[in-house]
Amino acid sequence: MRLVWLIFLGLVAGLLAWATYARLHSAQTGPETSASLPARKTAYVIRNTASPRADSIVAFAMRQLGTNYCYAGSTPDTGFDCSGFVNYVFARYKVPVPHSTALLIDVGRPVPRQQARPGDIVVFTGTAQTATTPGHAGIVLSQPGEPLRFIHSSSARRESGVKISQVEGTDYERRFMQVRRVL
Repeated sequence: MRLVWLIFLGLVAGLLAWATYARLHSAQTGPETSASLPARKTAYVIRNTASPRADSIVAFAMRQLGTNYCYAGSTPDTGFDCSGFVNYVFARYKVPVPHSTALLIDVGRPVPRQQARPGDIVVFTGTAQTATTPGHAGIVLSQPGEPLRFIHSSSARRESGVKISQVEGTDYERRFMQVRRVL
């Protein structure tokens, strides 16, 4: 019986020694080094045109035309407020933007108004003559160099809800604050 126990203990000691050796050996060599991995070339393309993702965002926003306005609303079922509309559209494409116009002025990066392109966010002050803080937002539809058109959820007494508006020649001209690029 002693012989059986000696063989058993010898096997256990051998397995433990082998496991320790394997663990130490793999820790020293680590996972595959970067030298053993194949190199991948990356090409960076810079374009001035809207990306297909921006086109998809604009197309999805256009499908919401006519949806009712609802203060603090964020779905087509309940209706949208302006930032809820922007948030809903971008969330569909996993682009995080806040449901707050005051916070939309800080997302992405600022873009000169003449360079606004489809998929950019446009931010305006509130409607009060003395307003200086963000109070309204929408999604740009126009190409660079064209009059700035945007889709938004408006609380206007006449024709409220998701609609298309233009900046030039309207009260939005006075209220314009900034264009923000998040794509």
